[in-house]
This record gives sequence, structure tokens and C-alpha cells, in this order.
Amino acid sequence: MSAGKYRKEHDCLNCGSHVESHYCSSCGQPNLELKESFWAFISHSIAHYFHFDNKFFQTLAPLLTKPGKVTLDYLAGKRARYINPVSMYIFVSIVYFLVVYSPKHSTKDKHDDNGITVDSKKSEDVTDSVKRALKLSGIPKSIADKTTKSINYAIRKKEFVKLGFADQEKELNRLKAENTTLKSDSLSEVIEDFNDIHIERNDSTYSAYLSRQQKLPVAEQDSWYEKLIKKRAITLGEKSEVISETLEHNRPKQFFLLMPLLALFIMWNFRKNHIYYLNHLIFTIHGMTAYFIVQIFTAPLIKHVFGNSSILKNIIELGVVVWVCWYMFSALKVFYQRKTGSIIFKMFWIFVLYWIAFNISEYIMVNLIYYVAT
Repeated sequence: MSAGKYRKEHDCLNCGSHVESHYCSSCGQPNLELKESFWAFISHSIAHYFHFDNKFFQTLAPLLTKPGKVTLDYLAGKRARYINPVSMYIFVSIVYFLVVYSPKHSTKDKHDDNGITVDSKKSEDVTDSVKRALKLSGIPKSIADKTTKSINYAIRKKEFVKLGFADQEKELNRLKAENTTLKSDSLSEVIEDFNDIHIERNDSTYSAYLSRQQKLPVAEQDSWYEKLIKKRAITLGEKSEVISETLEHNRPKQFFLLMPLLALFIMWNFRKNHIYYLNHLIFTIHGMTAYFIVQIFTAPLIKHVFGNSSILKNIIELGVVVWVCWYMFSALKVFYQRKTGSIIFKMFWIFVLYWIAFNISEYIMVNLIYYVAT
């Protein structure tokens, strides 16, 4: 790492030993001039802290293109050309967090409670237009009536969902009063469906749910256990955005904590190689670092360029999955020297075990976030 001008004197400023070349043979300090420019000081500090010099790129290229090679070289003692696995992982995970993680603050739909009613005129206009079009096309009247009836119901249901709680109750009372006179089976079905929507809106908060429970007969009220489950479900729904953001915020920590477990899964599957656990762990660290680097380049493209609903987003995600499978297979084959069939079989079980561990850890994290949030 060259970061300054070397001194002509041959005495080490750190320990006083004689310096034959640019570095002290006793303490290893470079024999550099004390005076340096501001930018040299900054670049030297950054390079020293992150080891972000030629070693980074010497490690990066084979890490991505030659799976397993960096680990083999490192364990064989060829370490001068490569960055320490943990140092590189920490640096890359920090960059991953800064680039990939971006908090989302979605705005929730607000429902206006100021006297909104279901626009029956709007639904009638639409259904009349559809009915005329179906009549002109020669479709039988029975089929046309069923079609327009379904469209009319869908429009009314959509409008009803948009209403506030108080307006939903008014509309339900109006429909019930209308049905008292008409005694219509179809209208009764509409009332039943709308009532379910109304109850769901009522139970949007736990206090509203308890208030509704108190109005029910004792025999129809939920048990204490059902109330506990309902409270958790409602709270999770209310705080889903916070929970999602907190999960993403802690994603690098989750990967870091699962790495020793992934190394253990690999060791179990390749126990006949008689390799120390630490070697499996170094192999795993290199693999996770490569995955983070790929995500650093692909995740921003999906988020900020193509969007979450584009076809290119699906293509990129599929490409990442294919790359992960190729990388894992190639790295295992190079490092563990097994036959192709054996590698594929063991790789499958490693993925299954890691998927189970990942979901269990996610479940634990969601529950921890839930209890902290409540």
C-alpha cells in the first residue's frame, strides 16, 4: 500500500531498528516521510481502515468469476494478495446496507367520513351502457342480465369499501330497510357481504374490536385466546409498514448471524472431507460477500430504474437466482472436489436447511419487533 514518499534515512521512527528497504523488518512500519498532503492523509486513512487498495480488486475479480478459488488460495497461505475475509465482508455489507436499504414511507388511503354514500347512479350508468352493448352484440338476454348484475354488484362493493365506518353503517341500514319491503334474496346476499366488510372495517383497531365484542351476546363473544390472536393480527396489520422497514433494516444482521449456521450445514453435508469448521466458515463468508456484491448492483436497478412491477425486474431476479445456483455449485465443486451428482444433492439440502433457518429467524424477528412495537 503506497501512500506517501519514502524516507532516505534508514532508522525506523517507530522502534528505532535499522531499515534495509521500505518497511521495518522488526515492526513492519513503512519508512515514510512524516509530512504528507491533506488528500494523502485522507486516502491513506481510508485505505488503512477498509483495506481498500489494490487488494480489494485483486480479491474482487476472482471472488466473482472463480468461485472457491479465493478460499483455496487463502487457506493455502496465499494471503498477501487478498483482503482478510471478515474485513471484506464487513466493508461490503456496509455498502450493501447503504445502497440496497432505503426506507419506504407509503401513504395510507384516507377514507372520508363526510356523508359519502354508495353512488348507485354511477353503477346504473355503467350497467346500462354494458347492457346496451351486449344487446347490440346479440348475446342472449339471460346471459346479459347476469353479466350486468355482476358488474353492478362489483361497482357497488368497490364503492362501499371506500366508505368510512359511519357511512358504511348508514348504507347498511338503508339496504336493510329497503330489503324489509322487497324481501329480495339477492339483496340479502349483498347485505351479508357488505356486513362482513363493515365488520372488518370495525375491527381495524383492537379497541373497536373489543367494543363490537361487548355488544354481542356472551355466547357469541370470542374466547380470551381468540381475542389474544385477534389483537396480535390487528397490531401486525396496523404496524406492518414499521415491521417491514425494521426487518429490512436488520437484514444484514440476519445474514451475518445465519452465516455460522450456514457453515455448519455445509460442514454436515461435507463431513467426509474432514475439514475444520473454520475453513467451512471462511468458505461461507466468501460466498456471502459475493452475493452481497451482486445485490449491490442489481437491487438498485430494480428499485430505482425498472420498478417492482416490470418484466425486467422478474428477469433480473431470475438471473440472480441462476447466478446463485451456478456460483454455489461451482464453489462447492472446486473447494470440496466431489462428483457433480453428489454436489447437486448436497447443495439441495444446504438450500433447504438454510431456507428453514431463514424463515425461523424471520419469524422470531417479527415477533420481537411486534412485542417492542406494542
